[in-house]
Amino acid sequence: MTVLGLESSCDDTAAAVLRRHGDGRVEILAEAVMGQNSAHAPFGGVVPEIAARAHAERMDALAEGVLKDAGLKPSDLDAVAATAGPGLIGGVMAALMTAKGIAMGADIPLVAVNHLEGHALSPRLTHELAFPYLLLLVSGGHTQLVIVEGVGQMTRLGSTIDDAAGEAFDKTAKVMGLGFPGGPAVERFAQDAKDPKRFALPLMLARDKSCNFSFAGLKTAARRHWDSLEAPSDQDRADLAAAMQSAIARHLAQRAGRAMEIFKGRFADLEGPLPLVAAGGVAANTAVREALQTEARAHGFEMIAPPLKYCTDNAAMIALAGVERLALGQTDGLDAAARPRWPLDQDAAAQDPASGSGRKGPKA
Repeated sequence: MTVLGLESSCDDTAAAVLRRHGDGRVEILAEAVMGQNSAHAPFGGVVPEIAARAHAERMDALAEGVLKDAGLKPSDLDAVAATAGPGLIGGVMAALMTAKGIAMGADIPLVAVNHLEGHALSPRLTHELAFPYLLLLVSGGHTQLVIVEGVGQMTRLGSTIDDAAGEAFDKTAKVMGLGFPGGPAVERFAQDAKDPKRFALPLMLARDKSCNFSFAGLKTAARRHWDSLEAPSDQDRADLAAAMQSAIARHLAQRAGRAMEIFKGRFADLEGPLPLVAAGGVAANTAVREALQTEARAHGFEMIAPPLKYCTDNAAMIALAGVERLALGQTDGLDAAARPRWPLDQDAAAQDPASGSGRKGPKA
């Protein structure tokens, strides 16, 4: 089966053509991503209106381009898949409306994909990864631990009660004037640190026994350290960036360790090193990966992460989620709605719908 995937949930416009062979092997026939960093850099963060306009201007040509690169026409596809949420609603609509037009014009099925499920399945682009596995989804908008038992079969063990990890990276970078995007900027400055332990930052939720996360206090503590410096130097920036990066990595690893013990208890019959999958943009951070690898080994797990280009937003993961759903006969009508919020685990969301709040409102 061959599927075109489209993604536009934040500030990356992406398209990809993916083919799933009869033996289950997947092949990416063509892919393209267009970022918007230069457009958002003057504002220190993503501006939804600018992002939506750029997606609307680029998506048609990008989809046409990957089809041409793959040597295909829309009528050669078995389906078209697009992110239908969660994300910035104006951006989400760009991919979804383009996909609806292609589906209608070529008379092929539409698959409306949950962006988070795309991340959850993304390691299967490059690894022969069987269900079930434990997922740490960690990005600019989401931080959660999820048991993935199959396509659409996911159970949330914990999530952020305030900010996401990527949000903490971005806002700290903005306070310190490190540039945009914030996560890579913090990692870049941290490499020049001489004393990563110079600034003391707290271990969040130290007495809490759940698998939930909290990053707002870390962000506040880092800002207080920064404000206490009379004339901050580049060395101050480097040391504080290293301290913040280490604290975030430590918190992620500690909570993941708790989730690994829960996973082992639920799937005691599984043999060999159990899989801990790290996906999402923050999973591209080297310090985070190293901390998770160390914690995984301590609990008898193997840490698996997609290649760096598939950690950040991309269309190959959306095409993969689309082809997986298509294989199960799960398609959507042309009335599929764009959704700003769309939790992976519907049951957990119903029981605890607001796992955090802030300027952007409750996080799914």
